[in-house]
Amino acid sequence: MKSRTALIAAFAAVTMTVTACNGGTNAAAEGDGTTLTIASVDQGSIEKVVDAFKAANPGVTVNLTTSGADQYQQQIRTQLASGTAPDVMTVWPGNGNPGATYVIAKPGYLLDLSGQPWAARLPDAFQRVAQYEGRTYNAVFGLNGIGAVYNDRALRDSGLTAPGTWTELLAFCRAADGRGTPAFALGIQDNWVTQLVLYALAATVVYGADPGFDAKLQAGRATFANSAWTTAMAKYRQLADAGCFQDNPLGTSYEASQTLAATGKTLGIIQGNWIISLLKRKDPAGTYTMRALPATDDPASFVMPAAAGAGYGVNAKAKNRDLALRFITFVMSPEGMKLFTETQGSLPTLPDAGTAVDPGLAELQTFVREDRTVPFMDQLWPNAKVQQTMLSGLQEVFSDQATPADVLTDMDTDYKAGS
Repeated sequence: MKSRTALIAAFAAVTMTVTACNGGTNAAAEGDGTTLTIASVDQGSIEKVVDAFKAANPGVTVNLTTSGADQYQQQIRTQLASGTAPDVMTVWPGNGNPGATYVIAKPGYLLDLSGQPWAARLPDAFQRVAQYEGRTYNAVFGLNGIGAVYNDRALRDSGLTAPGTWTELLAFCRAADGRGTPAFALGIQDNWVTQLVLYALAATVVYGADPGFDAKLQAGRATFANSAWTTAMAKYRQLADAGCFQDNPLGTSYEASQTLAATGKTLGIIQGNWIISLLKRKDPAGTYTMRALPATDDPASFVMPAAAGAGYGVNAKAKNRDLALRFITFVMSPEGMKLFTETQGSLPTLPDAGTAVDPGLAELQTFVREDRTVPFMDQLWPNAKVQQTMLSGLQEVFSDQATPADVLTDMDTDYKAGS
């Protein structure tokens, strides 16, 4: 664990240096009323929204920067603290990471959006993670799920069928590996990706069996290390041992994993539904289908992780506050939400957006409709450290530097530290 701490410290130092040299994304904007600065992790989907916003607001300039989640989360807090943050920024729901609503709203970095007309219309489940102390700070526009996303053509060419049980999943992986085309691409060089397979498994083995697990965790009557999280961790390792993933997941980036899945070098990828739009950019003729990742041999017990996706917040010290609010209003309008969710491949958070949902997401829609979902686990953890410990710990598990028990015990320690 000491090596991880050193790596995190070194990375943070490098990031802070780079950020200081760059001067932040807002350095060139001095509140001229026509220049909006945005920092986003929505690479590939926000661009169309920005173009539509500019078309609807002639004379407005938008300086957009996009980056991966790991880099972004390291930078945004430094920029907010130094007064160099953009006017509008990606904000995750809840409390799970350094860029999440609670984490950024608590010190006063975000503008209160409670008075915006869309805020009161968010369903309760979304308001819970878009608010801090009863005030809304996050324009959450889409709902996302996590599951197994299959490349339909690659799966058909393999002669295999998507597995419907845990036993079938392991056999599917062994058969795919034996034919030289691994079942799933896994790009955990980007450490945020490490959580997705675990969440897909934990949804069923932890929350399917005990929907009240989080309440027990919060009350101190349960721990990660002495719960079904150990089963989820063990199944993650079983998938790796069964040859479910391509060689060297730790040396494969998120971007590279998309290429593997889109080009049929693997039969699919375990990811969020947002991956479908990214895969189609690499192969416009491709079609992809998301299914619940089997975690038991009883399909009736399956639960999918599904929750509010990352939204947008406004810097409390935005140089162009009015323009920032205008952009947020556009994102949450039927026009903006439809454009965003259709491009990203997510489901809208408000009912009147008119989004045409990708047919590959039919099973996710069914799970949402039947209330067989659980929010992304980190969103209501008491601090962002729990997730960071999990992410780094999972990378150490894959490199044989830690055991699943080590990781879960460390998560318990961070969880008990509270907010």
